[in-house]
Amino acid sequence: MKIVIANESHFKFAQIISDTITESAKVRGTGIAKRTPEYIQKRLQNGNAIIALDGEKFAGFCYIEVWDHNKFVANSGLIVHPDYRNQGLAKKIKERIFELSREKFPEAKIFGITTGLAVMKMNYELGYKPVTFSELTTDPEFWKGCQTCKNFDVLTRTEQKMCLCTGMLFDAAAKKKEVPKKEVDSKVFKRLKNIKEQLFLKKKKKNE
Repeated sequence: MKIVIANESHFKFAQIISDTITESAKVRGTGIAKRTPEYIQKRLQNGNAIIALDGEKFAGFCYIEVWDHNKFVANSGLIVHPDYRNQGLAKKIKERIFELSREKFPEAKIFGITTGLAVMKMNYELGYKPVTFSELTTDPEFWKGCQTCKNFDVLTRTEQKMCLCTGMLFDAAAKKKEVPKKEVDSKVFKRLKNIKEQLFLKKKKKNE
């Protein structure tokens, strides 16, 4: 298995990456923004993406997005092909895209939004902390990317203050040099996710 920085030679994998993201959203039933093959190709060609390959077979992917004139970067689109799940590959990809982000944008704050408990746990172990959306980028182009998510109506109803996703942030200026290694109880994140879901279900019923 190779985990490498993507480039134009990987354009041939754009369609399967897009399809895998779409299928994952259907299976999980949670909010994952769609990504077209054309969108994926742009991320592959600028050196801001990581791709995992088993020979010539696609195994996993993640990319970097840059916002607010390099003040913020997001590690987005983390996906593992079904054939390679439950093997620890997602964590390896996450660690490599995090390293690449720090190498290319050492002064930037690294953030992400997710509903996935596993991703929350990986982020926490890398040094991220849960934050309110107000601490993330205000760039409208970032939030426009949420329009294809099934929970976008929740984001708009709350005036972009919160959603079913949890915002997480790594602030290089406020962190120690060593990445924290301690384990975190995933029940904490699960509890947070359940609270959010219950809150917005109540609001939705009330609005209806």
